[in-house]
Amino acid sequence: MTKRPKATILDIARAAGVSKSTVSLVLQGSDLVRPDTADRVRKAIEDVGYVYNRGAANLRKAHSNVIGMVVNDLTNPFYAELAVGMERAFQSAGVVPFIANTGENPVRQEEVLKSMLEQGAAGLIVSPARGTPPDAFRRIEATGVPIVFAMRRMPDSRIPVVAPDNRRGAALAARHLLGKGHSRIAFFGGSSDLVVYQERLGGFREACREYGLHDSDVQVFESDTSRKGGMTCIDLALASETPPTAALCFNDAVAFGAMLGLRRHGLEPGRDFAVVGFDDVVEAQHYVPSLTSVAVDTAGLGERAAHIVLKMIQSRTTSAENHIGAVNLVVRESCGPDRNSARGV
Repeated sequence: MTKRPKATILDIARAAGVSKSTVSLVLQGSDLVRPDTADRVRKAIEDVGYVYNRGAANLRKAHSNVIGMVVNDLTNPFYAELAVGMERAFQSAGVVPFIANTGENPVRQEEVLKSMLEQGAAGLIVSPARGTPPDAFRRIEATGVPIVFAMRRMPDSRIPVVAPDNRRGAALAARHLLGKGHSRIAFFGGSSDLVVYQERLGGFREACREYGLHDSDVQVFESDTSRKGGMTCIDLALASETPPTAALCFNDAVAFGAMLGLRRHGLEPGRDFAVVGFDDVVEAQHYVPSLTSVAVDTAGLGERAAHIVLKMIQSRTTSAENHIGAVNLVVRESCGPDRNSARGV
């Protein structure tokens, strides 16, 4: 049996009665070709059995259609929701996203970024791992590949950031707890080497000062940003000389851990100790008790990050404006009753 020769662009051009450049424009999805001509070319493509080699085409283009998404912790539901938002926007744009989880490991992050650049990624969206060196992204910036930070930023970096209004969100949560009559409140989770931690703790302390609390009156417990970290925080808080009665947690994962830890101590979240999270992941409304949390449009932020990097690629630039997303407090059962009314205030 004789093997059929592989169809070429020239074969399509002959079958459709057009030039090779017109065929190329149709294959690239250009709107410069008249609709009836484009239809004729697409029919010819089917008739001759041409298979478009996108990989080879990418080598001829200024950039590929691949964008890297590098996430610090995909086991956290928040980052999974963020990635879904990014992927949704990329799919609409006909872009192939490659996602990698660094597990908060800067060494793994460096390996992943190097590999994506070697594969010709047209752009990158990165949520930097904890402990990332300040100069970690300078080499990427020097290559001219567009990069956007999602959720986390690096100190003194000019790379555009897409993130929620961390300071305002934390202040909203603290004001709610203080307004319910809690005078001994704490901040659980995160670490001081993260800019997002500094922003959230800063907003929390700002609200406490409004209610007459000095910084020394506010207990702060650093930990991993995970359920395990939340359990560690509640253990330390309850063992302190003057245990707090409420806490704002760095994120929902820490809040879930804090509530698990409370039950280990025979205490009921909400009734005996008020807990507020940050991010408002889907699980928050279904948890028992349901978790009060600072709501972030997670998928929307993911989509915004994707649109920004796509625009940077199209404009052949490495600069863009930061985007700070709106937040609001969703009050549920985990912050418990109003202590003021219980005291007859």
